Amino acid sequence: MTEAKISLKRTLVGKVVSDKRAKTVTVLIERRVKHPIYDKIVIRSSKFHAHDEKGDYKLGDTVEITESRPLSKTKNWVVTRLVQKAQLV
Repeated sequence: MTEAKISLKRTLVGKVVSDKRAKTVTVLIERRVKHPIYDKIVIRSSKFHAHDEKGDYKLGDTVEITESRPLSKTKNWVVTRLVQKAQLV
């Protein structure tokens, strides 16, 4: 019997906020949490550097990133797929 292997790596979806570096994009991840004292929903954000081998992803694209081995000092995520292309204004 062959069973599908469940990946233990985290995946996150966020927006590309910088594509200026070679083979790297900066992805902004936003999450909504309830403030412990004021019970108001606040937005917390984190930025991750993700590996983009071909340079396919541009500013404003929504992408999915997956955890990987450390690729550089600050980069240990890889872009796995494009969720939504950036809207042209």
